[in-house]
Amino acid sequence: MRVAVVGATGMVGEVMLKVLKERDFPITELIPVASEKSVGKEIEFNGKTYKVVGMQTAVDMKADIALFSAGGDTSKEWAPKFAEAGTTVIDNSSAWRMDPTKKLVVPEINANLLTKEDKIIANPNCSTIQMVLVLAPLHKKYNIKRIIVSTYQSITGTGVKAVQQLENEYAGVTGEMAYKYPIHRNAIPQCDVFEDNGYTKEEMKLVRETRKIIGDDNINVTATAVRVPIVGGHSEAVNVEFTNDFDVNEVREILHHTDGVVVQDNIDTFTYPMPKYAQHKDDVFVGRIRRDESQPNTLNMWIVADNLRKGAATNTVQIAEYLVKNNLV
Repeated sequence: MRVAVVGATGMVGEVMLKVLKERDFPITELIPVASEKSVGKEIEFNGKTYKVVGMQTAVDMKADIALFSAGGDTSKEWAPKFAEAGTTVIDNSSAWRMDPTKKLVVPEINANLLTKEDKIIANPNCSTIQMVLVLAPLHKKYNIKRIIVSTYQSITGTGVKAVQQLENEYAGVTGEMAYKYPIHRNAIPQCDVFEDNGYTKEEMKLVRETRKIIGDDNINVTATAVRVPIVGGHSEAVNVEFTNDFDVNEVREILHHTDGVVVQDNIDTFTYPMPKYAQHKDDVFVGRIRRDESQPNTLNMWIVADNLRKGAATNTVQIAEYLVKNNLV
């Protein structure tokens, strides 16, 4: 299995390499790919050294699978070229997610939709992945009417520049700013750029992608996405209204048996998910599961996951694993 990692020197690309190694993905040849300024750099993987190559070189090398994490513009330009060369692309950017001809996949939910003909597969947004993994089994049982979600998102979602900004602010050093405002001791109610409706792109991703992955355009979703000075992962306060009533203990039981979800929900022992403890883990953690007493058939939850792992790299690798296991590449 020849695997290209496009954006191999970036924050998510580095985690992809780590996850590929940890999960013992069947790689016979690694092709690390990055922008021209990184070409020629050496990357260590599984005891071997590989040289970073440019985009066209990687296309010509005809990898079986290419894992993309190099931004939307790069994906728009290059994913079709890889696909034309016979490579199956799994893309971590927003470029293809809402394209009606492309599948948007969280393996535990909808990998069964994939076929050999799918040459460009979209990986969802990090904040969407963790939310839908918890909500999909509950939708099957109780039917979701409406979701209200407020996110508390790690600076790692912005990238290395944001991590540097926070470290500079900790140290009292003036440096390059990833955000318009200080992030240390602050919360910025803006993730990504604003759309015409007053919501940010990040907020609208939660709306659009949730419907597409769960496969139900009737689900109403509204979101507020906030950037917080945290490194470990994204947290979400989720309020979900169902058509049918539920039993809270049954909800916990359903989630307890959901692949990729860990229930941490015991207020007697102060057990609940936190980003500090989710970091470097592949699971999605859910707790503070309780009935919303202000209206019928409504549930509150707190959902946490490492946005660089299940929110990006791990989900991408899991899609690749599904393709291999089912002889789709």
